[in-house]
Amino acid sequence: MTRQWAGLVAVSVSILVLLLVPQEFFLAATFGSTLTMLGASRLAGGLRTRARVRVRHLIIGLVSAGALYAIFFAGAFAIREFRPFGIDQAAESGIYSLIASPSNPLTLQLAALFVDAAGFESYFRGVVQKKLEPRLGVLAIPAAALLDASLHLAAFYRYGGAASLWAATTFVADAGWGLTFYFSKSTFASFTSHLTWDVVIFILEPIM
Repeated sequence: MTRQWAGLVAVSVSILVLLLVPQEFFLAATFGSTLTMLGASRLAGGLRTRARVRVRHLIIGLVSAGALYAIFFAGAFAIREFRPFGIDQAAESGIYSLIASPSNPLTLQLAALFVDAAGFESYFRGVVQKKLEPRLGVLAIPAAALLDASLHLAAFYRYGGAASLWAATTFVADAGWGLTFYFSKSTFASFTSHLTWDVVIFILEPIM
């Protein structure tokens, strides 16, 4: 239990650092934060380095990524058309450009997205959601998503109103990966979904 609480504190602090550092250090902080998540997952027993890869989990992950992309595509359209709460597409573009910037080499972007998917899925699904499921059942999905999204509100200090959009999109994406994990019982499925979604939305077909 002590290790689990220590891991939660370390992960929370690493996310806050990630969101509060100057933008030029965001990519480096991404590696630091996600590696912290991998370490915390390892200590808590949520990181399975020899897990068996199943084709079914790969397919589930790809379908999940496609569904999430469709949801975010519709959300981006709504933001462009209706500007809810005064939020415009510039706020959304600013978030994506933190990684998908011309100043960042493609290999570095891909590496960051890989560790991002591995870190978040191993910790927030493989540790947090998995620990909550015996008590909360399906409600463990929004509980884990809310934890991650609430930490992202700290971005308000540096990114202003874009932080509310960041937190909202984090909750939606986390809920999607939480559902993927809940029904597949596989962090490989949620990792596949997360990584595929990241690569498509940041590099291949940005929606901004």
